Amino acid sequence: MERRTARCACGRLSVEVSGAPVRVSVCHCLDCQRRTGSAFGVQARFPREAVRQHGAHATYVRTGDSGGRMDAAFCPHCGSTVFYTGDADPGLVAIPVGAFADPRFPPPDVSFYETRMHDWLHLVGAMRHED
Repeated sequence: MERRTARCACGRLSVEVSGAPVRVSVCHCLDCQRRTGSAFGVQARFPREAVRQHGAHATYVRTGDSGGRMDAAFCPHCGSTVFYTGDADPGLVAIPVGAFADPRFPPPDVSFYETRMHDWLHLVGAMRHED
């Protein structure tokens, strides 16, 4: 079974996942733009039982564009978000793909909130597109 490790910038908080992600998505919602400091977020979701956390984290709770609660776990030392959970998928843990620092990570299969996508951005590859 494949294992991957996602880490914060300083390495004090990490999560180890086993198996393939359930979904890899691109999200253009305004909350993901703010969370990442980028034009979009890319995250992989794994079953909760496939994720093991190592190290201490702090939590920031927010309400997403969908109206659901999102609990973002971040490193209290460097501030990197390493994983988050939400009301919409309580059995899944979302992990920002960049935290894996793996250029061979599987590509996204869906793009959400495209009505908020930056005009200059054009996604390539086979994926489902949703407003």
